[in-house]
Amino acid sequence: MSYATKVKVRYRNDDTGREVQLPGLLTEGGVLISHLRYLASELPKSESWRERSVFATKLLIQYIDANQGRFEDTRALLAAFAQSLEFGTVNTETLEDPSGLYWMPRKPDDFRALMFHLNQYTDWLAERPEYHTRRANPFRNASGAEERMNWCAYYNKEAHVFLSHLSDPDEAKSLNEQVRSVRTGRTPKTSGRITKRFPENEIHNLMVNGWIRRCENPTAAIHDFVDYKGRALTLLMHYGGVRKSEAFQLYLSDIIVDRKRGEAVVRIYHPAFGASPDKKYSTRREYLARRYRLKPRTEYPRSEALHAGWKAPLLENPENYFQVHFSPVSMAKEFLLTFELYLAKQRVDAPTHADHPYAFTNSKGEPETLKNFSRQHKNAVHRIGLEHEKYLGTTEHGHRHAYGFRLRAYGLSQLEIQKAMHHKDPSSCLVYLEQTDEELRASLEHAEKLASDRSIIKT
Repeated sequence: MSYATKVKVRYRNDDTGREVQLPGLLTEGGVLISHLRYLASELPKSESWRERSVFATKLLIQYIDANQGRFEDTRALLAAFAQSLEFGTVNTETLEDPSGLYWMPRKPDDFRALMFHLNQYTDWLAERPEYHTRRANPFRNASGAEERMNWCAYYNKEAHVFLSHLSDPDEAKSLNEQVRSVRTGRTPKTSGRITKRFPENEIHNLMVNGWIRRCENPTAAIHDFVDYKGRALTLLMHYGGVRKSEAFQLYLSDIIVDRKRGEAVVRIYHPAFGASPDKKYSTRREYLARRYRLKPRTEYPRSEALHAGWKAPLLENPENYFQVHFSPVSMAKEFLLTFELYLAKQRVDAPTHADHPYAFTNSKGEPETLKNFSRQHKNAVHRIGLEHEKYLGTTEHGHRHAYGFRLRAYGLSQLEIQKAMHHKDPSSCLVYLEQTDEELRASLEHAEKLASDRSIIKT
């Protein structure tokens, strides 16, 4: 029986003790080794990228298995696979699918992403030295997933483009040598963005009435009812523009007190290549491994609690960190006060057998997790009577959008906003500056009033 399922694999490519945990594909012939090697060759890529590559390859294997004996020509098979991805496999009149796949039509962006991952994998596979010595049999004679993937790579190498033009290859080449031929239909043109920033008129309410804790101790002090960790993280996101995942990369040593100004200096280092707080170690990867037997949080699978992402922000310093720029700047003092209260009143230290350097911990002293904080933030939003929805700006990322829009309202230039938000591309910050329909209407009304006033003055 043919099948393809995702599994966790510990991958080692040499005789050293170093191994990497990767998502793998288990088929009836065993683990798809070539795809594991491909993922291992792209270790700097994110966990999300690896998961998506596995998913795209799994779909192709499932399609091939569901159509055994149907295609003798690989070009026709690959083209049919692409059409099945884009338009689905279900007959809209009978609601039947003899293949048993029952795929729904995919959005153009999703289709393109999946095809991109397959293109990358088969391009890599076709260039392997060992591939040149053994080419797969035609599909009707193939016996395993490895050979089927090799056959797709063979076609990719021979035709120079994955899924090339199905009629005249010379004509296709003359039209454009570099374009992949299987494309989606035209996507309706929109801005592709919905302005989603946390409402400024609710942020004080969230801080005071949202981030609270339940306490049944009759002798409890006021500090026992305040969630200082939630407040500190929200201050970082809302007034520092920090992404949620970046906040969970913070070590205790990354939050420094500027005693002259009485405020916090917060530095967020690259999880692996940032400078170690202990000069005996060259990088944070080495520091975590040798001191705590841990890996950077970006290298744990998304299914594990320690995972935290990294969006590759622009780093400002040779030690591979960026500094948080609070806006208003007075919030650097507010953050310092809140964080000191968190340390003094509520932070649970790590147990001696599981020590770690991270600033924010859970009730057991372990590094706080993204999943747990997301749940806590959702509860805090609900406590003040708001829905927790991305399109309303009330999720965690809505705070970063509020930060970017606030910088625009203060009159900062695009380059200044880029620097404050640590974007590599100056245009990346534009999404944070978009107005809502109501705000655009107010701007138009203001412009009309100014024009009307000038007209009255002239007359």
